[in-house]
Amino acid sequence: MRVAFLGLGIMGQPMAANLAKAGHDVIAWNRTPGKTVDGARVVSTPAEAAADAEVVWMCVSDTAAVNDVLWGENGAGAVLKPGVVVVDSSTISPSAERHNAERIRQAGADYIDAPMTGSKIGARDAQLVFMVGGEAASIDKVRPLFDAMGKTVHHVGGIGLGQAAKLAQNLQNAVIFESFAEGLALATKLGVPPEKLVEIVKSTMTRSGVVEYKASFVLNRDFSPNFPLKLMYKDIKLMLEAARENRIKLPALETVAEIYEVAIEEGHEDLDYAATLTILEKWAGILVKGNAAS
Repeated sequence: MRVAFLGLGIMGQPMAANLAKAGHDVIAWNRTPGKTVDGARVVSTPAEAAADAEVVWMCVSDTAAVNDVLWGENGAGAVLKPGVVVVDSSTISPSAERHNAERIRQAGADYIDAPMTGSKIGARDAQLVFMVGGEAASIDKVRPLFDAMGKTVHHVGGIGLGQAAKLAQNLQNAVIFESFAEGLALATKLGVPPEKLVEIVKSTMTRSGVVEYKASFVLNRDFSPNFPLKLMYKDIKLMLEAARENRIKLPALETVAEIYEVAIEEGHEDLDYAATLTILEKWAGILVKGNAAS
């Protein structure tokens, strides 16, 4: 398939590379020049990338970036042809997705929201899990692209519900990790070796995929970004916005948001979101070699 891939960040670059590796004709664009993709051609504007595409696939940072890629100067939205499918794998507001879908359909194209999870390792290894909102026929049309980049596609329902599912899933990631970080800080302060607590957690009902994935990075004090803290905070704000729109109270998430705000004030926005642990350690007076907060 002829695919315009828009956004070559931590996730987008390996996703585009896997599409090209699978034999698809990929034309890519990235806001910051200089990014390359093996097997793909990189062009200078979203419109240029999308001009002859059968599928336009976006993976950018936030709602404003999606809007700019579609509707800004040299945006892809102006060159879409009838029958094109636009897929958004960014994580943005569900209501914004519904608005974009309406505009895209007026041009005779179709729209799918397909945020994903799996971190940069899952993107590299084509093991992403997609949460998808849209028409079944359009999803089936781009199924070979999903298969080239991921291992599972969950069709949640109509437009915006993929984003809703992603926000709910990421809410749990944020809160579960923060509870692990708090437990680790308490155990360390009381004299329990962090490695021993991780061993205990993994052998009891407290175990979770989040802990199993993050534990080795935390124990090695490796806070290089698998999922940057600033992007998780962006998602947390989207969660709280959706909660306010629907009159839902999320007290645990509100507290977690405060920790992220401090972490950003401390200059950790480009580290992995696991670096929130260093804020708890700082408050507890725990001195750890390689602590991002010290």
